[in-house]
Amino acid sequence: MRILIKWALHAVALLCVAYLYSGVEVHSFAAALGAAFVIGLLNAVLRPVLVVLTLPVTVVTLGLFLFVINALMFWAASGLLGTGFQVHGFAAALIGSLLYSLLGLVIESALARLFLKQ
Repeated sequence: MRILIKWALHAVALLCVAYLYSGVEVHSFAAALGAAFVIGLLNAVLRPVLVVLTLPVTVVTLGLFLFVINALMFWAASGLLGTGFQVHGFAAALIGSLLYSLLGLVIESALARLFLKQ
């Protein structure tokens, strides 16, 4: 049940990102659910591989290259999904992924507090 709640809240976070920033478009809640699923899948499967492969660059940039990897995952999800979820360029992916990460941090913090009380 907790994973379904997190999935729905991350979809709402994507809708908020689209509302706050014009470089990201989400056409419906169903598209946001699909995008949240694909972003989560990419972050679980592909992101760890990219982090290991780009470790020297990440160390040289003092971790700032991780923002680029997050933006690439965000942009890749847009490319895989097509019409329901669109990101207009790499700069939009960078800003959108930053906003999405901040909202995800708030979601994780709120859910941790909620489930600790139970």
